[in-house]
Amino acid sequence: MAQYETVRSVGVGAGVRIDEGLRAHMNKVYGLMSVAMLVTAGVAWAVGTSDALLSIFRDPVTLSPNILGWIIMFAPLAMVFGFGAMINRFSAAAAQLFFYAFAAVMGLSLAWIFKVFTDVSIAQTFLVTSIAFAGLSLYGYVTKRDLSGMGTFLMMGLIGLIVAMIVNMFLGSGALGFAISVIGLLIFAGLTAFDTQRIKTDYIAHAQAMDQEWLSKSATMGALNLYLNFINMFMFLLQFLGNRE
Repeated sequence: MAQYETVRSVGVGAGVRIDEGLRAHMNKVYGLMSVAMLVTAGVAWAVGTSDALLSIFRDPVTLSPNILGWIIMFAPLAMVFGFGAMINRFSAAAAQLFFYAFAAVMGLSLAWIFKVFTDVSIAQTFLVTSIAFAGLSLYGYVTKRDLSGMGTFLMMGLIGLIVAMIVNMFLGSGALGFAISVIGLLIFAGLTAFDTQRIKTDYIAHAQAMDQEWLSKSATMGALNLYLNFINMFMFLLQFLGNRE
């Protein structure tokens, strides 16, 4: 953590201010992520437990998506890319609003799980994911090991994973689906630790530079990254731990 040591070497007072600011920043990141998770869970449960609402996007019996369902399925991916490209044009408040809108759309895309898996198994998987996520994020925050070298490898793996998932949507291969779940779980576990460390080191670098414009929006971007890691870990674990209706 060369950046962290550099900041602390500026002076004791400066180091204390950075430490306090970092704690507040990380608390905001996790707070925004938690609210987004509640939005996603609420929307997914409300739609997934109502045949009338679910039928707007999918056949409530076969769960096959209609045209609107396909749009909802790919909308979160498009919104993530759009958010990354337009973040500099957003105010801090607009970035948070977009994040919560994204969380609601994600809830629509995940609503089907309440028709496929039992409520108990969904809750159990969520608990297991929460414990694993907390441990991985804590490791990324406290470790002295530089995880930046993992970034390129993980992103290449993520791109390959997305391509494989799209292909398997049409192939419907059980073996490929199992491999995707295993590899995806490992990728997003690694990204959780990597992104947590990156949020920390980026904050320290920008706080030292007094980049207030960046600081005002970076918590939302960091929360989005961790939120995506959590959601994907949850969905991949659900394939292994979920009990079907």
